[in-house]
Amino acid sequence: MDLTLDKLHDFARGAAFLGTGGGGDPYVGRLILQQQLRSGARVKLIDPSELDDDALVVPVANMGAPTVLIERFPNGPAAVAAVRKMEELLGRKAAAIMPIEAGGVNATLPAVVGALMDLPVVDADGMGRAFPELQMTTFSVYGVPGSPVVIKDEHDNEVVVKAVDDETAEWLARVVCIRMGGKAEITLYPMNGHDAKTKSVPRTISLAMEIGRVISDARSEQRDPFEALAAFFASTEPARCCKILFDGKVVDLLRETTRGFAIGRLILQRIDGGGEPMEIAFQNEFLSAQIGEAVLATAPDLICILDRETAEPITTEGLRYGQRVKVVGVSVPPVMRTPEALAVWGPRKFGVDRDYVPIEEIDVAV
Repeated sequence: MDLTLDKLHDFARGAAFLGTGGGGDPYVGRLILQQQLRSGARVKLIDPSELDDDALVVPVANMGAPTVLIERFPNGPAAVAAVRKMEELLGRKAAAIMPIEAGGVNATLPAVVGALMDLPVVDADGMGRAFPELQMTTFSVYGVPGSPVVIKDEHDNEVVVKAVDDETAEWLARVVCIRMGGKAEITLYPMNGHDAKTKSVPRTISLAMEIGRVISDARSEQRDPFEALAAFFASTEPARCCKILFDGKVVDLLRETTRGFAIGRLILQRIDGGGEPMEIAFQNEFLSAQIGEAVLATAPDLICILDRETAEPITTEGLRYGQRVKVVGVSVPPVMRTPEALAVWGPRKFGVDRDYVPIEEIDVAV
């Protein structure tokens, strides 16, 4: 399957949804990819099952705070240079490119790299969403080493990190990224085709396109896009829970770029002004949602903020006072809920002092 111009808007919209606020502005990623496609480049998507077991698969990403990406756009040639350096380090040519995460610009940048290098892009990723830190991947959880990490910027500065574990790789790479201005292109978790098939979250790029299409079709047919999303996720295999957690408006926002992340919290009040407000904490991505002491959703389940009329996803850096929004929660696949996985991205890893409770088991009164 090719990713073509007619699918681009749906793809970017769905990637923003899966980004749960993070991953970078999908509008920027869409424009960069659109330029490549209009020049005649091809983006070929392949299912993980199509990979040879010994093929070299190289994940690509943009690292940094989403607030920085507003001013410093992702750089395709820098990402290509990072892949070339990885090939040099490993003494092998890449057979395919793969996203590290399925959200925001980090879903579109690998497609740009695939177009520039004339390589297929694997329809899978390591998160099934977006997470703020490099070790928060199924690759790491299930035994694929993150190192070496190649970090490049648009000035052709280059750093190679070889760390004792993936958390240390994140720690070192984050410092380099900050020194490069808060944004850098990276490659890491180089793996063979067998690992790509067995240790990734499959078909997340096509899922992003389907989510975007569901929203756009509902709007064009004057149906409720939120009801359409719930019906769509219920029809997936396996079925996933999708429900509205809150309906209100932004009344307070604290957001700062610090330690290489966009960190803060958001306060929502119901449209009628009644009831308790909802507070959402974020570190690039929306990570927990609660009303008073009641926690309604936490990572790894998706917490998505959508315009309450159009269901257009809103990113962390796109939040504004007074926006009318609906907060939607979506369950994640079983591979992201194992004890090993929750030890890496469960709520306690983000300062939420509670054990993970699946979103479908939490009662919500909107």
